[in-house]
Amino acid sequence: MSFRIVRQSKFRHVFGQPLKREQCYDNIRITKNSWDSNFCAVNPKFLAIITEIAGGGAFLVLPLQKTGRLDVSYPQVTGHKGPVMDIAWCPHNDYVIASSSDDTLVRVWQIPEDGLVCPMTDPVVELAGHQKKVGLVQWHPSASNVLLSAGADCRILIWNIGTSELLSEITHPDIVFDCCWSWNGSCLATTCKDKKVRIYNPHSGEVVQEAMGHEGAKPQRIHYLRSGMIFTTGFSKMSERQYSLRKENELANPLCLEELDVSNGVMVPFYDPDVNLLYLSAKGDSNIRYFEITDKAPYVHYINTYQSTTPQRGMGMMPKRGCDISRCEIARFFRLLSSGFCEVLSFTVPRKSDKFQDDLYPLTLADMPAISAEEWAEGKDAEPLLEKNLEDLINELKTLQATALQHEKRIKELENKVESSCHALSEHTQILNNYEDTIDLLVDEV
Repeated sequence: MSFRIVRQSKFRHVFGQPLKREQCYDNIRITKNSWDSNFCAVNPKFLAIITEIAGGGAFLVLPLQKTGRLDVSYPQVTGHKGPVMDIAWCPHNDYVIASSSDDTLVRVWQIPEDGLVCPMTDPVVELAGHQKKVGLVQWHPSASNVLLSAGADCRILIWNIGTSELLSEITHPDIVFDCCWSWNGSCLATTCKDKKVRIYNPHSGEVVQEAMGHEGAKPQRIHYLRSGMIFTTGFSKMSERQYSLRKENELANPLCLEELDVSNGVMVPFYDPDVNLLYLSAKGDSNIRYFEITDKAPYVHYINTYQSTTPQRGMGMMPKRGCDISRCEIARFFRLLSSGFCEVLSFTVPRKSDKFQDDLYPLTLADMPAISAEEWAEGKDAEPLLEKNLEDLINELKTLQATALQHEKRIKELENKVESSCHALSEHTQILNNYEDTIDLLVDEV
């Protein structure tokens, strides 16, 4: 595929740069599992990496500030009896993480505030419902305590982890390759071994839309965009890697279908809903392509490619609220390398001004749920809550500072009045005392 020069865009000069080695993570026994997973999950407090361990499954949970070479005896989460297949941080609680395993179980863990000080073997919740290995876990974007799991038994289960109750079950025609919630969680998009793309109503389990996806037999990945469009990656009959963009109500007619190259790795999309940027990477690749999504043709606009000399085994993306806005950082990735090294990669937009760049940082996803699991179970859907951006916080701070200054002036005025009153009272008391002394003297003379 030949990429055209990108149109005028504020993201035209976005570039990726790895952090210094001492700011990354080293000496990690990264899993050798061949399962098509990212093996990495990150939030503003912790980095989690699936690791290789004898006699079961485990993953590391590291505080972000614990960079450098890791001690081989560092404690891990080791509760699973089979290899860990997938991990996902709760979007509404930075200390809660879910894991799925070859042992057919889904477990939810509560990580201590300062990280692990000893191996963790006991989850806060254990969910047993699948008959075969569970390869995927995903949290609901706006409902608290709602977790999805997809297994090799061709079933998608939706849980209330607060009560361990099964809220919904979807029986899939074949093995699920990937699935993704819509922006408000009202729909669920899936890709399958039968090469079809489907949209489900997660409450009822009914198929809303269905169409053929990519023609190749290899796994397809899918992502629901904020606009409601659906982005997929897959392979052609000739094993060429492709991506496509579709409307959710017209799955059979892609808005665009483009070929990228010929390679074995399954392209994994990482999406930034705030500014509609999408990053593509694959296990075994040493590059990351990034695109801007718009609502006008050709819809998917190529921006640039980050090139590295070392291929990755997996990758995780930091949520936007964990990016460094002082450097105009719009994305941060954690690349897992076969050598046991986790490289931190920062994507920034060059700007000369030191002021807050509101066009780069619109309202982003908050860490608070919009509805409860019980409300979702009753059929309610809701848009995710959004955080105030820095400009709003600065304006609010200025308002509070102005109010505080007014109060300080008023307090000073009152203090002066009190001081004047006290001074006048003191003078009055002195005059009164002098008068009493004069009376006493006259009485003595008489």
